[in-house]
Amino acid sequence: MRVLVIGSGGREHALCRSLKLDPQVSELHCAPGNAGIEDVATVHPVDPVDPAQVAELAGRLGADLVVVGPEAPLVAGVADAVREAGIACFGPTREAAMLEGSKAFAKEIMKAADVPTARAHTCETEAEAAAALDEFGAPYVVKDDGLAAGKGVVVTRDRDQALEHARACERVVIEEYLDGPEVSLFALCDGSTAVPLQLAQDFKRAYDGDEGPNTGGMGAYTPLPWAPEGLTEQVMREVVHPTIGELARRGLPYQGVLYVGLALTQKGPKVVEFNARFGDPETQVLLDRLETPLGGLLMACATGELGLDPVFKDGSAVTVVIAAENYPDAPVKGDVITGLAETEHAYVIHAGTRRGPGGEVVSNGGRVLTVVGNGPDQESARRNAYDLVSRVELRGSHHRTDIAR
Repeated sequence: MRVLVIGSGGREHALCRSLKLDPQVSELHCAPGNAGIEDVATVHPVDPVDPAQVAELAGRLGADLVVVGPEAPLVAGVADAVREAGIACFGPTREAAMLEGSKAFAKEIMKAADVPTARAHTCETEAEAAAALDEFGAPYVVKDDGLAAGKGVVVTRDRDQALEHARACERVVIEEYLDGPEVSLFALCDGSTAVPLQLAQDFKRAYDGDEGPNTGGMGAYTPLPWAPEGLTEQVMREVVHPTIGELARRGLPYQGVLYVGLALTQKGPKVVEFNARFGDPETQVLLDRLETPLGGLLMACATGELGLDPVFKDGSAVTVVIAAENYPDAPVKGDVITGLAETEHAYVIHAGTRRGPGGEVVSNGGRVLTVVGNGPDQESARRNAYDLVSRVELRGSHHRTDIAR
């Protein structure tokens, strides 16, 4: 089959890399892509949040399947336009994608489906925000209602800082703080059924020891040997199936991947957030361990024919993000990157990169690269990842040294 992937980040490079390994995939395209994706797919210039442009390109390429990577195109209605053109699409409709596009909508769905989550208030004025902060107390959790590329959440004990974030957003969701380790579960959905992928954990803070501002994610690993037995089954039963059931009841069948961010509290797992797409950087480690060919899985979701659970390889995978100077504030772009050659048990996934005038790879974003290491256990996978990280050279870059420790 001919597959077109939409996006230009690390998640899309990881998807393209796995699709390239699927013998069912005869042609692979990506729009707009990046310097690493160019090595495995034919790239095309397109505005990824323009539904008409994406649908036109898919039709012109004769694509059998379109895979929408990032959240912004989904919320813009790209999947709707592709389906209207008669092409199978992996990714929810614009309305179903509001699970990520609006924190308030997600809370409404969870309440209707009786999904365990934090108590919350949606606030549109400073007075409402102040009252909610006082009701829940510190630590304060303030979330921009709309899309914010993983950086719209402030968790702080400083009430003034919490109120300042609320003031800067049009509408916010303020909720009680959920104590406990956070994990990610991804479920593949075909509109009526869902199957889980492995659990993973990512690291949101910019610096070692979970210090610094929230980012889009600075690293991840899978599997989680410490996770409670039966956790995946519990989350599918209490969260995923009720959520997609409620959406279907509203005439919004969910086709794509549902990301469930969870806090493992003393009262059991509770939902921190939903995403309507693969998480980045968890996708990198999950796809490294996935044994089932990816193209067939995504096509089954897009066509309502999802069957057996995906199979994963033994062993572990760890990914470490190499970020540009000044990330996450105002990342510096345009620096040359070297040392990208893969080793026996590690390789580089491109996120924010492009080709320079001489064909060299240069930085073009905040999170520039994710380095994936694998091995028979978590420690060996971690060692292999950091060994390759040490070979990569990017002026001013930074990375966490404690991923999966």
